[in-house]
Amino acid sequence: MTTTPLNRLLLTGAAGGLGKVLRERLKGYAEVLRLSDISPMAPAAGTHEEVITCDLADKAAVHALVEGVDAIIHFGGVSTEHSFEDILGPNICGVFHIYEAARKHGVKRIIFASSNHTIGFYRQDERIDAHSPRRPDSYYGLSKCYGEDVASFYFDRYGIETVSIRIGSSFPQPQNPRMLCTWLSYDDLVQLIERGLSTPDVGHTIVYGASDNRTVWWDNRHAAHLGYVPKDSSEAFRAAVEAQPAPAADDPSMVYQGGAFAVAGPFN
Repeated sequence: MTTTPLNRLLLTGAAGGLGKVLRERLKGYAEVLRLSDISPMAPAAGTHEEVITCDLADKAAVHALVEGVDAIIHFGGVSTEHSFEDILGPNICGVFHIYEAARKHGVKRIIFASSNHTIGFYRQDERIDAHSPRRPDSYYGLSKCYGEDVASFYFDRYGIETVSIRIGSSFPQPQNPRMLCTWLSYDDLVQLIERGLSTPDVGHTIVYGASDNRTVWWDNRHAAHLGYVPKDSSEAFRAAVEAQPAPAADDPSMVYQGGAFAVAGPFN
């Protein structure tokens, strides 16, 4: 937990898979946790919570949502591959609206849920870092590249600092051989968010979100100032994963760092 709780912390995407996890685990990080999503949220607002329905594509609604918050954890938007038209409103217009609202209301720290799909066309035998050229594998990956560029621009122009977490695979446990490399435990995700909120002078920092897995594709040396030290590892699940039928060697999940996203679509 941050040493000094914030007054009001905004979590977008609070009805999503990771949003529900973070809603429970971010208690204590702020006097008030403001929760937002376009979908209904259950349960209703509890003690020290505010629940607000908001469409990220609605500029006025987002500006109202951000008013009065000290920091933003932006996990809202479409989280899987879809048509560009489906992604445009929540992921592209939405991230712009979040940053414009932050500028207008004086919010100076954002945690942006980026994705491994910004670099998903790298092969699994390649090792990369945050300075490696992006290779998005999907319309979804393109939207996260845009979000990282928005974060960079708003730091350079307006001094709004962002930690962009290129989330690997954050689930209770890895589900296939690829996820043995990309798995990010919930505890390690929360640690990344805490470090992103509390570390001074982050500028725009890109950090790969993965636990301390045996096989790694991502080098976090350019985010060393965050002090992120993952505590969990996918090794505990290796036997169960390797007991499953193995995918073919040319299966996208065995070739590309982004897995099946590299071949999803097109959406005509």
